[in-house]
Amino acid sequence: MAKTLFDKIWDKHSVKEIDGGITILYIDKHLIHEVTSPQAFSGIENRGIPIFRPKQIVATADHNVPTINQHLPIKDELGKLQVDKLIENCKNHNIELYGLGHKYQGIVHVIGPELGITQPGMTIVCGDSHTSTHGAFGCIAFGIGTSEVEMVFATQCVMQSKPKTMRINVDGKLEEGVLSKDIVLYILSQISASGATGYAIEFAGSTICNLSMEARMTICNMSIEMGARCGLIAPDETTFEYIKGRQFAPANEAWKASLAKWKTLYSDVDSIFDKEIFIDAKDIMPMITYGTNPGMAMAINANIPTVESFDENDKAGFIKSLAYMGLQERQKILGQKIDYVFIGSCTNSRIEDLRLVANFVKGKKKSNNVEVWIVPGSKQVEQQAIEEGIDKIFIDAGFQLRQPGCSACLGMNEDKIPAGKYCISTSNRNFEGRQGAGARTLLASPLTAAVAAITGYVKDVREL
Repeated sequence: MAKTLFDKIWDKHSVKEIDGGITILYIDKHLIHEVTSPQAFSGIENRGIPIFRPKQIVATADHNVPTINQHLPIKDELGKLQVDKLIENCKNHNIELYGLGHKYQGIVHVIGPELGITQPGMTIVCGDSHTSTHGAFGCIAFGIGTSEVEMVFATQCVMQSKPKTMRINVDGKLEEGVLSKDIVLYILSQISASGATGYAIEFAGSTICNLSMEARMTICNMSIEMGARCGLIAPDETTFEYIKGRQFAPANEAWKASLAKWKTLYSDVDSIFDKEIFIDAKDIMPMITYGTNPGMAMAINANIPTVESFDENDKAGFIKSLAYMGLQERQKILGQKIDYVFIGSCTNSRIEDLRLVANFVKGKKKSNNVEVWIVPGSKQVEQQAIEEGIDKIFIDAGFQLRQPGCSACLGMNEDKIPAGKYCISTSNRNFEGRQGAGARTLLASPLTAAVAAITGYVKDVREL
């Protein structure tokens, strides 16, 4: 019987089917950070239950850490408490921790792939919604709640309802200046922020196959923004080449055995998806959001839609979002003055993103009216940027190159956008207050963000 890639991985990890259509699913790798793990640790300790398989857990500090002077004590009381508790819990339970100061520290969804921890065919969970990032390697990867973190601690399993399957096919050649972030924002603009609710998405087609691994990670990262349970891409030679030789990747005979298994991970020709969508790459332009969910996205040279273009149930939300953003129906985003630029997050903080930005801004200076924060996704990305001289390009342009962490993606630390200010951000969410109370977020690609940093306004990179 023909199977989808998702079905192949799910069935292999299904321990037992129980009442109500629930599957007990075995988890290969459990990633944890300082924000969603403390209560789970307390839960198993209060019940006297040991962690079942600590060697299958990897921890890092990322969400609430400062991105300046990480060698100094954390000033924020909550951040310090959470990071200290993570150190204590990992020590008590014999869990590998890449904390502040460690050469592998970074955003949890950046370090997994770059260390070779993330591998095809795995099931991966983390107490963070953007765990879907790891699906770029042909994994079932999804975020879980704190009670489920505790469940995985105790059993190395989690109870899940099996989602339906959707395949989104993108075919053709992308226009110059169009990046993977534009692909995923375009998809969101077409199907909405709830258009994949209840589904696992497989991204396929010639456009997807021609993307780098880092670009694929951006797309899978934001599959959760469509309401999907997870997003994944079938592994191929690009995947295998990326993993080979990384710190925790299989080697020698183990590499050969793993490669043989990984090459079976694809959707069979006759496999059937519950829903299928087809997109022509030539229809995708540089994209930007105008509202307060990632589905409120449009081509950068388009006009903001009118309330009449929305379903009755969505009209009130659209009106509210424009009021929050200080924008109008039919208004163009082009020419909008920008106050802040944030390039970072688990969506776009990898070395490829930093190289793209550096190539564009080299020899240029930022606008005097814009504050620019570049936050690498990990210590390894930071070190690579220094070795390649990217740090000097940013400094010469007037940008701040900070230290690794989630930073202004969600503003849990000091990196917040002031109320009323406009920020072009390469992160994944533009919810009200996401980057700080009253902050106005415009999601875009690293190139579009770089253009705004130099000009001070929203501009179409294709014109430059």
